This record gives sequence, C-alpha cells and structure tokens, in this order.
Amino acid sequence: MKQLSEFLNFTFHLGDDISVSVKAVFVIIIVILVTSRLLKLLSKLLTRNLPKENKIKFEMLFSYGSWGVYLVILLITFDSIGINVTAVFAASAALLIGVGLALQTLIQDIISGVFIIVDQSVHVGDIIEIDNKIGRVEEIKLRTTRAVTLNNRVFIIPNHIFLTSSLYNWTLNGNETKDTVTVGVAYGSNVELVEKLLLQSVKNHPDILKTPTPRVLFMDFGDSALMFRVVFTVRESFLGEGPRSDVRFKIEKLFREHQISIPFPQRDLHVVTAPGLEKPNTKN
Repeated sequence: MKQLSEFLNFTFHLGDDISVSVKAVFVIIIVILVTSRLLKLLSKLLTRNLPKENKIKFEMLFSYGSWGVYLVILLITFDSIGINVTAVFAASAALLIGVGLALQTLIQDIISGVFIIVDQSVHVGDIIEIDNKIGRVEEIKLRTTRAVTLNNRVFIIPNHIFLTSSLYNWTLNGNETKDTVTVGVAYGSNVELVEKLLLQSVKNHPDILKTPTPRVLFMDFGDSALMFRVVFTVRESFLGEGPRSDVRFKIEKLFREHQISIPFPQRDLHVVTAPGLEKPNTKN
C-alpha cells in the first residue's frame, strides 16, 4: 500500500513552475475519458432525429467544437490539481476574443446553420420567402443555404439571415398553397353568371386541385366596377404565376363570349368658368 502511495505521489518536474504527479496524470486521463463519453452521448441526443445528410454535417461541426471543450476541461483540471495555468488562461482568453471579433459574422453563420439543422424549420426542397425573394431550398450548409429562384437563379443566403429576418416557409404544411385572382365587372352585370364563369375558369386546370373546392367571393362595390375574387388551391407552391396567368386568360375569354365587360377606371371632368375669368376681348 505504501509503495502504491509512493508511486501515485511520484512527481515529474517539467520546469521550474510545472510539476505533475502520477496521480494527476490518472486524474487527467479519467477526466478525458468521462468528457469523451459525455460528448458522444450529447452528440447522439442532438442528432437522433436528424436526416442522414444533416447528421453528418452536425457531427463534423460537433467534432471541431469538441476540441474546444477538451481544452477548457483540461485547463480547469490542471488548475484543480495544482498546475499553474494562469498564463495559459490569459493567453487563451485573449486569443478567443481576437478570433471572435475577427470572425464574428462567420461564427454567426455557423451557429445559425446548427440551429437550422437541429430545429428542422427549413428542409431541402422547401419553398421559402425571405427579404421578398422566393426560392426552393437546394442545399443547407453550415455557413450558407442555397436556393433556386423562380427564374432559375441561385440564391445564396448567409445562415445568420434566418435569425435576423422574417422567414416564410411556403411548404412547411405541405406543397399545396391557396391562390387568388381578382377581377372587376361593370355595374349591371349578372353577378350569378359572373360567379359561374369564374368557377369555370379554374375548372379542369391541371395544376388546380378540385379539393378544397374553388369558391368565388364578392369583394366590394368599387368606384368603377363590382369586384370579385376567385379562390383556388394550387398543387405546387413553386409554380408561381403560371396558374394565375392561365386563369386570367380563361376569364377574359369567357367574359368576352358572354358579353361581360371588364371596365377601366373612368373620371368625369367638369370645367366651370367663374365670373371674371372670361377671355378678355382684344378687338378694338
């Protein structure tokens, strides 16, 4: 027992101010093993519900972050067992502050990317709208998210934008989306016929669903027209203006065939001549 105690207390002198005992080495090894085990459990807990592609990205990032955790744990352990690491702490703090200030935006992007992957608020294939730009998500990376816009342009979004701007996910509840077309008809038109023709304009369109059933709303009595809106459901949110354009073409054709006029704004101008403003008579 005495020999074991002497062995554990045997001290290595690594310099004037640094000395490490065998017991301290064992403590460091145990701390590293426990930390490694806890980090693996945490990684499994955070990635258990992630898709395989995102899981690989997160594990890669987590492995980099683990080195920082190991460093902090080792420094704390060294200080606890009597090794003077004040200078190391000071140097590490200064270095981390300098790196953090220099790479502030990059760190924000990476942290935001982790939140996106873990939170699962955006997936590959989703149609999103951010800063009045619409695109289909093609790839989610740790620093950026790539989307393709309606005109087939690549939209590269720094991930921190998702935390600082309002994001609309069109497909979070499914690919279907409601759409509308508004049209005005002349006063005196047969409103029942207008309703029938508007429903007919969306009937049998390949991209418009029969369920939910399309409906027509009588919106308002406008200045120059009776305002109607046909509401329908499009099977794919990313089809854009295509279905709406087709419906407008069909409405114009049906209205022309049934003599339903679409008025344009009109204003009556009345010219009033006030006394004393008549054109002076220049004849002598």
